Amino acid sequence: MVRGGLSSWPAPPLEWTGHTDTINCISYSPNGRQIISGSDDTTIRIWDAETGALSCEPLQGHTDKVLSVAYSPDGQHIVSGSCDCTVRIWDAETGAAVGRPLEGHRQDVMSVAYSPDGRHIISGSYDKTIRIWDAEIGAAVRKPLEGHNECVSSVAYSPDGQYIISGSEDKTIRIWDAETGIAVGNLLEGHNESVFSVAYSPDGQYIISGSKDKTIRIWDAETGVAVGKPLEGHSSGVSSVAYSPDGRQIISGSDDRTIIIWDAKTSAAVGKPLEGHGWSVRSVAYSPDGQKIISGSYDNTIRIWDANTGATVGTPLEGHSLSVASVAYSPDRRHIISGSVDKTIRIWDAETGAAVGIPLKGHSWGVWSIAFSPDGRRIISGSLDKTIRIWDAETGSAVGKSLEGHSLGVLSVAYSPDGRKIISGSHDKTIRIWDANTGAPVGKPLEGHSWGVSSVAYSPDGRQIISGSYDNTIRIWDAKTGATVGIPLEGHSDAVSSVAYSPDGRKVISGSYDNTIRIWDANTGATVGKPLEGHSLSVASVAYSPDRRHIISGSHDKTIRIWDAETGAPVGNPLEGHSAAVLSVAYSHDGRHIISGSHDNTIRIWDTGANTGVGRSPEGEIANVLSVAYSPNEQHIIPGSNSNTLRVSEPFSHQPPSSNPAYAHFCSRPDSQGWVRDSDNGLLYWVPLGCRGAINSPALITIPLTSEVRSVSLDFEDFVYGTDWPQIFNSAQR
Repeated sequence: MVRGGLSSWPAPPLEWTGHTDTINCISYSPNGRQIISGSDDTTIRIWDAETGALSCEPLQGHTDKVLSVAYSPDGQHIVSGSCDCTVRIWDAETGAAVGRPLEGHRQDVMSVAYSPDGRHIISGSYDKTIRIWDAEIGAAVRKPLEGHNECVSSVAYSPDGQYIISGSEDKTIRIWDAETGIAVGNLLEGHNESVFSVAYSPDGQYIISGSKDKTIRIWDAETGVAVGKPLEGHSSGVSSVAYSPDGRQIISGSDDRTIIIWDAKTSAAVGKPLEGHGWSVRSVAYSPDGQKIISGSYDNTIRIWDANTGATVGTPLEGHSLSVASVAYSPDRRHIISGSVDKTIRIWDAETGAAVGIPLKGHSWGVWSIAFSPDGRRIISGSLDKTIRIWDAETGSAVGKSLEGHSLGVLSVAYSPDGRKIISGSHDKTIRIWDANTGAPVGKPLEGHSWGVSSVAYSPDGRQIISGSYDNTIRIWDAKTGATVGIPLEGHSDAVSSVAYSPDGRKVISGSYDNTIRIWDANTGATVGKPLEGHSLSVASVAYSPDRRHIISGSHDKTIRIWDAETGAPVGNPLEGHSAAVLSVAYSHDGRHIISGSHDNTIRIWDTGANTGVGRSPEGEIANVLSVAYSPNEQHIIPGSNSNTLRVSEPFSHQPPSSNPAYAHFCSRPDSQGWVRDSDNGLLYWVPLGCRGAINSPALITIPLTSEVRSVSLDFEDFVYGTDWPQIFNSAQR
């Protein structure tokens, strides 16, 4: 493979967007290759399950909200139910409507499903009835099934097709004979609020139900008796439930914005709730192979989760091999930079998370701090190797020699607002000012701290400098004379790890090992309000939002917190996702996103509106990321790490081809992720999910290299998703 390896391909999006209103329902196709979704925007959309790309234009025809969708067992058709009181059938391949709408319900159609043999469709309605339809001709089969005295919210067939179950807002579940339409047995009663969702276990022995009463119940399908106690854990109504294909687990989606996985045998929750949606989870489903879970939400998005780990699929920006110590956005929002204990700085595309270029290497020890120049043309990095380096943000080349003068590691660096000066704070207890063009020191070191200087920053007008230290204090300095301004700001009971000015320069914030954030009046040095408390471990990094309304903090407790800058109150729940200490946080310049670098070696991007993860992390070979930053145009991200390098990443890395003097060969059987690899275990190409089954056994494919054909190359630089995937091929013979 010449170019375009897996580490440089864009990942499938963390969340799929396209609908313009609430997503009410989602479902996998029987072969797992597509996902369908129905929305309040009156459309149905078909998505490629592997890439998230739309398979065709939205399916339009309903005149009101689409509340339910389902595939036929053979995957050739889709059925949908709507608030326009109709049921519609669609061609799953083309998206075209099949026949006329199925009419008969007098009110909203809440739920639809195919029979296991595909011959019938059932629909449940707000008109309190269930109807059975002939799937071939669209005609109603016998009279409506009546018995519920409130809206029928959910319907499903038993796996053998002999029974139908229905859940209702009358708090009950009913079982019906699918052939005669007669109610079977007694009502299933136990919920004390509306039943929103019902489903059979794959073996047909059990029924599950989710209710507005916040619980899930399991029932014996033959006797109708409740099995065990209700499954409790959600803090709001349960809107959707489903069994895993092997029947061993149950999933539930709730108005509390979470999905919970349950052990179907013990009824115990498996792991923590899956969090990420910004609003109620309306629909959940397993992939046919049971490896993934999909969820649709009132936040208008679809999310895919790993069913085994509960992790969102395609999340973090990965590449550093050690902790990420510092992160930052570029001024133009196009890039992010990160610095790491692996001694490198990396630049990432802020939109795709792809690495831009190769890591920036030069430091001989971990990169602890990084920053962009105000114009975005330069990057500076401070390292435990005692030096500061300047880099060309476009090429990744070092600019001039390293700035030397500190006698111990450099912990923090920053540009002056006009870009003419650089400041650095060090373990040697001093702050130094440097000429950004020549690299020469300006004046003498600023001395006063009795312990290492962990953080430095310029005031927005460039007239003052603040520094935080392991001596538990913050100091303010005159940027022109180097003299201290006022007395040290005291109040923290442990080391000060991070300091920052508010955008208007009127306030200073500080984060500390005492687990708190403090706000200070920049003119008087007085504390403003009480300490911001909530983190359970040291606060490693703090920053203001561009509009001054919020403060963010990253902590060794693995979380990021958002605070109201005026009141000091926490805003929403902590942002969780990192598996180790969060060492650096920063806002994008438009305030819409937050980036975080962690001891778990990854960078994460968060949406400030929804407090959720965005896309995936940049990928590459990265050690501990100590610092990250955005480029001025915010198209790239640079992380600094502990590997002696700074990395600028572009969407596609260039890799040397795997060669053999006589043959090019590879095993044709794809691995569990769909990849075919060469003899050196290098990735050659990816096999779409639906095609993997055709490759039944391993086979070694060997291509002889002759004088005419000296090598065989695969070039994936122009990789694309979806129906245009053949465009990735670019044959090369030499």
